[in-house]
Amino acid sequence: MELAFQDIGEGDPVVIIHGLFGAAKNWNSIAKQMARRYRILTVDLRNHGSSPWTDTMSYVEMADDIAEFLDQRGLDQANIVGHSMGGKVAMTLALRQPERVSKLCVADIAPVKYPQSVFKSYIEKLQSVDLSSVSRRSQVDPLISDAIESRSVRAFLLGNLISTDEGIKWQVNLDVLGRELDSIVGVPAIRPDSKYDGETLFLTGAQSDYVQSSHHQLIKHLFPKVKFHSIAEAGHWLHAEKPHEFMDALNGFLS
Repeated sequence: MELAFQDIGEGDPVVIIHGLFGAAKNWNSIAKQMARRYRILTVDLRNHGSSPWTDTMSYVEMADDIAEFLDQRGLDQANIVGHSMGGKVAMTLALRQPERVSKLCVADIAPVKYPQSVFKSYIEKLQSVDLSSVSRRSQVDPLISDAIESRSVRAFLLGNLISTDEGIKWQVNLDVLGRELDSIVGVPAIRPDSKYDGETLFLTGAQSDYVQSSHHQLIKHLFPKVKFHSIAEAGHWLHAEKPHEFMDALNGFLS
């Protein structure tokens, strides 16, 4: 697996893993600013961005993709930051191959199962769009607005459209996401005795309900050295909504 990636800056390596429907490019602004202190590597997970499409995308496979990515860069170890689905990938890597993870930062996700109905509706709506009838991304927005009311969510999802010689195409593998959705929203493959003893930070949005107090006991069991930090007035996309506060918390943790 040759994951697409961006590599900027010098210093201790920090690998940033995006969430569902995301891509490395979503982290460009944060990567540029953090590159003043660290070597920032942002990746496109399989079936996302410019990375290869595959028929499956379990958390074990995606964690192994990141381990292979480290091997390809000649890195024995790196700080790992993951948001949402990327956070579950990061957790899986830390629990399965702890020696590869210097420090772990998980952004607004817990190692638990989530409802899939919203994501399923997104996938089905995007699949229903006849891309042969449009020539620009802006033309797709009104075609999905009846099912996806949030303008910001629509803009995020439409970021997966690219122009090619054959016309507008999805850069995310909707068929596989739909087929693998139960696994994606589910619990990563974690052994009951799994533990990551490295320093860990769980960053959450104060207005998000993805990480609840009832999840803390499980998180503390898996990550004994965990610290929790909540970012005020931020929701699930905390790094986009409050980028400065996100970077302050992350920089403080990494340093």
